[in-house]
This record gives sequence, C-alpha cells and structure tokens, in this order.
Amino acid sequence: MDQNCVLQRVILPRDEDPLDVRPLYLDEADAVHCHVASRRSTTVPPSAKVSFATYFNAFPASYWKRWTTVDEVVLKMVVRGTGRIDVYRSRPSGDIIHVAGRYVREADEWTDVEFEVPLKPFEDGGWIWFDVFTDDAPLEIREAAWTVREPLPPQKVAIGMTTMRPVDAVIALRALGEDPAVLDVLGKVFVADQGAVKVRDTEGFAEAAALLGDKLEVIEQDNLGGSGGFTRGMFEAIEHTDADQIMLMDDDIRLEPDAVLRSNAFARAAAQPVIVGSHMLNLHSRARLHSFAEIVDLNTCFWRAAPGAVTDHDFSTDSLRDTAALHPRLNATYNGWWMCLFPREVVRRSGYPLPLFIKWDDAEYSLRALEHGFPTVSLPGSAVWHMPWTDKNDSTDWQAYFHTRNRLILAALHSPYDVKAGIVKHGLKQTLRHLLSMEYSTVALQQKAIEDFMAGPSLLFDSLRTALPEVRRLRAEYSDAQTLPSAREFPPPTFDQVHAEAMLRPSTSKITTVKRAAKSLLHNLREPAPDAAGRPQMNVPALSARWSLLGNLDSATVSTADGTAVAFYKRDPKEFRALAARAARNYRRLGQEWDQLKRVYRAALPELTATESWRKVFEEQS
Repeated sequence: MDQNCVLQRVILPRDEDPLDVRPLYLDEADAVHCHVASRRSTTVPPSAKVSFATYFNAFPASYWKRWTTVDEVVLKMVVRGTGRIDVYRSRPSGDIIHVAGRYVREADEWTDVEFEVPLKPFEDGGWIWFDVFTDDAPLEIREAAWTVREPLPPQKVAIGMTTMRPVDAVIALRALGEDPAVLDVLGKVFVADQGAVKVRDTEGFAEAAALLGDKLEVIEQDNLGGSGGFTRGMFEAIEHTDADQIMLMDDDIRLEPDAVLRSNAFARAAAQPVIVGSHMLNLHSRARLHSFAEIVDLNTCFWRAAPGAVTDHDFSTDSLRDTAALHPRLNATYNGWWMCLFPREVVRRSGYPLPLFIKWDDAEYSLRALEHGFPTVSLPGSAVWHMPWTDKNDSTDWQAYFHTRNRLILAALHSPYDVKAGIVKHGLKQTLRHLLSMEYSTVALQQKAIEDFMAGPSLLFDSLRTALPEVRRLRAEYSDAQTLPSAREFPPPTFDQVHAEAMLRPSTSKITTVKRAAKSLLHNLREPAPDAAGRPQMNVPALSARWSLLGNLDSATVSTADGTAVAFYKRDPKEFRALAARAARNYRRLGQEWDQLKRVYRAALPELTATESWRKVFEEQS
C-alpha cells in the first residue's frame, strides 16, 4: 500500500504488550482467539467471529468528516483462506448499520479485498469497522488499512520530548525507532534532558540511538519544567528544521507508535490547520481509556471532561460496539501534552508556550491558538498509556503552587467573563478545606502562588529556575509535606477505624455539611491533645483523607495518593489562624486588583511567548 494513502493502519498488540491490551485491538466474541503473527497480520481460526470494532482499529469517521477534506475511505485488506468480511458503521446514537460484505472462498493465494465507505452521514458522530466470520477453515489477514484513493501530501514531524525520567525516555525512543513507517515520517527527535541522571548514560540508550540515527538530538539543559522542556523541542524544530509538524510527547508514557502516524495523517488531511491531540489510556490498567476529550470551563477556569465525554472507560468489559456514549463526535478545547501535534503554522502564528514551569501550559496554549483560529481535536484511535491523574494528588503536593498561580494566569489571559468573584469564593472555600485537613503546606504554597501572580508577569521567566527550589524550601517547614515509606515508621494510632465511620459518611444536605464544617472549625481553634504531636490518632488511607474526618482529629498519618509514602499531619491552631488570615488578605486584594492584573498580563503576552525571549532562556545555561 502507498503509505501516503494510508489514514489508519489496522494494528495488533506488540510482543511486549500484556494480554490485557487485546480488547483495544480485537473484540473476540468466541473463546478461540486469533493468532497474532505480527503487528499487521493475524489468523482468524475456524468457527470464529472476530470484530475489529475496537478503539485502535475502528475508524473514527465523524472526526475525519468534520475536520478533514476526506469524503470517502477505502478499507484495503490482503487476505488468504476462507471466511466472510462484513463492514459496519454506527450512528451518533450508537445504532449499528451494515454497510457491505463479501465472502472470501478458498483463496490459496493472497487476495486483495476493498470496501468503499462514504463519509457523508458522519457529521455528528459514528465509527466504521469490519468483522470477520469463519466456518470450517481459517482466514489469514496479512495487512489491512483505512485509506484514500489520492495520496495525501507528505509532511515530516519533529518530536519534542522533555525528560526527568531517562529510563522511560529510552523506552519511548526505542518504540519510535523500531517501526519503519514511523521512522519514515520522522524528521527529528529532540530530547530536552533536564534530569540529574542523563539519558545518554542510561541502559538501552545506545540501541535506541542507533535505531533513530541522525534523527535523534539530545539537548542537556537546566530543569526548566515541562514548559521549558517542551518549548525547547518546539524552538529547535522551528529554528533548525523544516518540519511541517511538531509533536510534543511526555517521557513517562508507553507509546503506541501508530499514534504518531495517525496524528500525522490527520494533520496532513485537515481542511485547516488544527492541533491534533492524542487520548490518554491508563498505564496501570491498560484497557481503560482515561481521557477522551477535555475542555477548559472559562466560567470557573477549571479543566474538565468535555460535555458527553466518557471517562475511565474499560474496554475489557464494555466494547466500543456496546457503548453508545462513545459514538457522538465531541469537541475539545485543549489536549494534554502527554502527546499532542502542532502544525508549523500554529506555532508561527500563536507563539511559544508561556514560561509556567508545569501545569496549565497545555490548556493555555490551545486557548491562545483557538483565538488565532486554530482549534484542538482530540483524535480517537491515537493514544498513549500514561499514569492517570487520579493516581496522584498533585493539587496538594509541591505542584499546588503551579496549579494555583498558572490557573490565575490563564484566567486573566483568556476568560471573557467576570470571574473574580468566583475565583475568590472558590479559593477561600478550598483554603478552608485544606486547613481543616491539616494540609498547611498546601495552603502556604497556594498563598505564595497568589502573591507571585499579583506581583505581575515580569518575573515569570526567572521563575523557571527559581520557583521549584523556593517551593521545596517552603514545604520543608511543614510536617504534612514530609513523608516516610510506611505508617509502620510512626507510633501506632490511639483511635481505631470505627472512629472514622460517621465522619466519612456522605452529607445528606447542605445543612449537614454546614454543621460538620462549623464543628470542625471550632475543633481547629482549640488546643490539640498533648500527646497528639508525638503519636497519630489515626492512620488514614488516601481515599479517606477528607476534611470531614481530618478536621476532627488532632493528628494522623495520611497516605499519599500513589500509596508510596505516608505523612504525619499535626493540628496547629496558631498556624491555622495565621494562614487563614493571610488567605483572607490575599483573596481580598486579588478581587480588588483583578481587572488591573488582567490588563497587565494581556499586555505582556507577546513578550512572554516570543522567540527572542525563549532564546535568551536557552542561552543562559548553567
């Protein structure tokens, strides 16, 4: 097949993939499974039915209809043996319609099979797929792909990867280099190495580098966070290559290499330049789709699932065919940078990312690009495996500073609404929750973030190098930020778990919630029990670490969200009062100065995203 005509290859699991990924590639209705011979070939055994109505092999027709110039796709297959092939499509409702079918009868030689499917009815949703049925003989599939008759114009992609985890980075680099079709579209791979342990010194790097050859360039730089690392990849691609597309990619992923090809093909076929985002699959539960499409709600200035989006969907129990909610086409306003592709024109006209270190840089960039006329499409069937954010609590750890400051920056730059009252109200509410939960380090970081935001944008570039050390020094002052490997490192608790049951019971009304909050508030103003600072009253699992429980304790050990460590929370009425007063002052001032801060940040945006501003950052290496 002419690779310039291929939109989406039909693919199968790799040898190193665990068995639990199979539902993403094959929907095997019978107990007898297909024999997977390679990434492109499989044998359907006798007396079996196998459906390719799966996440990676069904064709997301509605996205191609809406965003590209493609008006018809051709399913091309090379088969041998005996069996029946049927093509189906779905409606936005999830209803299934038979499109076409064909028997392949006793084919001793490899036979080409084609089905043409117009995209006319797919404006609001729908997928296309094929099923294979066999009787008393097998049917072999050597290769299959969703294609177009006329080739797409070839375009090269430059990949920018930032890393602090060199082992993961090497695995991703090897996956890129092992597939000849992926290598063919790669112009360059830039790795911004920001870690203490270097990628070049990591086991397996030499083999990965040999596969990529002169396409790989490793750049060792200071730790400038995700925004500094990803911007370095963008900068190098724009300044030193003629690549038509720039793809940003996390290091701590497991890569489905065809996601590169699918994003590349979609951008080549797009009717106008669009940002092409890939979905997130759950690295810890490989058949689960964690994130389908996301938006930034500019009323609240928080990200969330797009209206109608399915989250944490398990394909091992609920197939694509059986899940109606997966069939409407959804609109995203941004895509996370675990994997995201940008046509060169988008970067040229929108500028570079903001110097935010981490958090909100991806959302802000898509909102800014949209203001320049470039929407974001989260493309089904293009995905990587990544640890889901539900397995960590980065809103309370050291990242709380960046969450708070950078959300305020995004709101000041892009919200068309008068959001100051909502930001103040929500901020005070969250502050109280953290204080009742004895999360004093989180509140201290959030207040520093508000103060730094109100200081204006002039120090943002400097903060790429200074913010993280300052955050770490500040957190070191609080016991809730200091962890040990297990609760066994602390004295045994004085209360048993029964003590927590009533306080963890969900509130049945707002009145109940208010009463609980008032009780917890009064408790936090009293002096703690004399022995609470030396011995925890309770061992609290991460899932139970709610203010309704912690607000009624004087101390507790609390597990981290990923289960790797435990912190000793200790109630301190003096710290409670001091942080509450500081938060009240800061939020009052934030409300008063919000309109002026909006004007200042919007005026500074061109300089913050300019080529020369970032060039100076990269030239100031220690």
